[in-house]
Amino acid sequence: MPRLSVYAMRAALIHLALGFTFGGLILANKGAPFYPGVWVWLPAHVEWLLVGWTAQLALGVAFWILPRYSGGSRGNERLAWAALGLLNLGVWLIAARGFLGLAGAVFFAGRLAEAAAALLFALHAWGRVRPTYL
Repeated sequence: MPRLSVYAMRAALIHLALGFTFGGLILANKGAPFYPGVWVWLPAHVEWLLVGWTAQLALGVAFWILPRYSGGSRGNERLAWAALGLLNLGVWLIAARGFLGLAGAVFFAGRLAEAAAALLFALHAWGRVRPTYL
């Protein structure tokens, strides 16, 4: 398995664990209130699970499973590494916004980083996606 896929999947599992932990705390607070400000964690919980886990796992598996070029190369891996870094940066910016009460500019920067990650990974994978009849 390529190194990028390993790191993407490990990071995805970390986001899954964080999302489940904070989601469990939010759910437990509904049954037996212990901290009134627990709802501040909801945006981070959603971001870690929807983007941090799901999108990152898809990125790691796609990098691994898409066909290689004829020389065995996976193409320009720098684009994929940049996509992985930007995706994590975006997830953490959006998660930190809820915890730290940061401005909307941080949210915009996080979403912009995630969109750039999607674009970079699409540019990386474009040549590796081809019809099966060729």
